[in-house]
Amino acid sequence: MFRKTALITTITLALLSCATPVERDSATGTSIPFAKRSGLTTEDGVFNHALAIQSTIKTHNKHRQNLINLQHNDPASMNEGSEIRPLRTYNATVGRHERRQKEPTTDEDSDLEWAGTISIGTPAQKFLIDFDTGSSDLWVPSSSCTSSVCTSKDRYTASSSSTSAMKSGNFTIYYGDGSTVSGPKYTDTVSVAGITSKAQYFSPVTTLSSSFAGDPIDGILGMAYQKISNLAQPPFINQAKTQGSISSASFGMKLASSGSELYIGGTDTSLYKGAPEFHAVTGSGYWQISGAKTMVNNKPVNTGIQTIIDSGTTIMYGPPTAVQAFYKSIPGSSVYDSQNGYYQFPCNSLPTVAFSWGGKSWTVSTANFNLGKVSSKSSYCVGALAGQNLGLGNNVWLLGDSFMKNVYTVFSFDQNAVGFAALA
Repeated sequence: MFRKTALITTITLALLSCATPVERDSATGTSIPFAKRSGLTTEDGVFNHALAIQSTIKTHNKHRQNLINLQHNDPASMNEGSEIRPLRTYNATVGRHERRQKEPTTDEDSDLEWAGTISIGTPAQKFLIDFDTGSSDLWVPSSSCTSSVCTSKDRYTASSSSTSAMKSGNFTIYYGDGSTVSGPKYTDTVSVAGITSKAQYFSPVTTLSSSFAGDPIDGILGMAYQKISNLAQPPFINQAKTQGSISSASFGMKLASSGSELYIGGTDTSLYKGAPEFHAVTGSGYWQISGAKTMVNNKPVNTGIQTIIDSGTTIMYGPPTAVQAFYKSIPGSSVYDSQNGYYQFPCNSLPTVAFSWGGKSWTVSTANFNLGKVSSKSSYCVGALAGQNLGLGNNVWLLGDSFMKNVYTVFSFDQNAVGFAALA
């Protein structure tokens, strides 16, 4: 189990306005390095099948909740063919919660989660947070939560903050182990890397899913659109822009084993080369862009696909029939786990995989596509693209860290667009 105090030391918030400056495209922007966590490959290079199943189920349930929120907030924005799938469950003892996110960000579980420090309240109460572009709400544990899961984490005390205000209603998310994250709704001052949002809606949760028991993070800050918010309130970036804390409602992400960063209020131009290639967001509430195609060994396989860019998802997912066609183009590939949509291919013949939205082709490195050998003695490896019906809609794919680690990604509410640039 991680020693949280040691972890926080390694991801101390780096306010670049007080440190060595970097090139920026926004005078009011700032960055936080993040930490990244352990991935789906064991130290001996074997695919961690049990943890991968949990990851898939958590991804399924997260987006199930997003669709419930979207149906409540703006049903007209739902993708054609989307549906709220049944809640999936898993054995909570097998592994633990996953996800990811310049603040510095730290890799908290070897590519499962990107975390940095934020503060809530006056005076500031600090929390280690997972930054998630696939959701839209902020929650942290409450001091009223006394379960063993909560007591291992930093908890928010409303009575200790002079800017705290309780609001009506409740916040609830269901997790695959049958437990929930739930609590009241509050507003308070929230600060991320020196960027402040006053009266920001969030939930200090009084019930915390057991799936967070071994996870060093305290909570999650969602960075997608309000349409998929359970709180049904403006997310942090949007409110900070409205209040003038940043001049640009945009942020950039670099996800890597080292030097990971979330940059708020613009982009960190020292981390990428050339101008970002931008693509319009569809309006579904997600960072969803259309007109993509997959490339395997430099040949197009799937065309005209919709893609959601989600830092809170470990690998990549596509509709089962489309993913089947994808792997058919890889010689020697076959189904590894039909229920969860994982495929295997010869380790000595790694494919070249890329995505294109009509401009450049953005390659997924072999290291990021290969999740490890099926077993220590096997000659087959498991791919980081799985076939799953997540209910997101017709021909909608979900691209998580396995894709994002290959590019610098820009998310712009101002332009309603996602941009990609080559890493420096």
